[in-house]
Amino acid sequence: MPDVGSLAPTFTLPDMRGNQVSLEQFRGQKVVLYFYPKDDTPGCTKEACSFRDAHGAYQEKGIVVLGVSLDDEASHRAFAEKYQLPFTLLADTSHTVSEAYGVYGEQEWQGKKFMGLARKTFLIDEQGVIVKIFDKVNVEAHSQEVLEAFGLAG
Repeated sequence: MPDVGSLAPTFTLPDMRGNQVSLEQFRGQKVVLYFYPKDDTPGCTKEACSFRDAHGAYQEKGIVVLGVSLDDEASHRAFAEKYQLPFTLLADTSHTVSEAYGVYGEQEWQGKKFMGLARKTFLIDEQGVIVKIFDKVNVEAHSQEVLEAFGLAG
């Protein structure tokens, strides 16, 4: 798993419209790369909506928000449309990017073990360097925490 101070692993993934999106295309901008378990589930919806509600602040500061899960493009499209998410969701159906970031592995939910994603966020600076990693995410307050970490809130 990459650490703070290391270069963020590069990748190219399809977004919810089938466009190929590469981390490299955002060089020169700050990037919030957040991994979440599943589209349209309670915690993931709260997290996505917190980013949606603060989207103006991110745009104003030139910060790109990218959400990544194992869901496919159609699932992402439905999720984004249902909640009017103004940022890009990326489909990591083969979990190669999730593995590169160390977020894919055995998870446990309601006593059941399965292979899936851990909820984790990486803040990446203009040079592609990871400047902060959120291992524990409060889904409702996360967007505000991210803005504060970038020194842009309140």
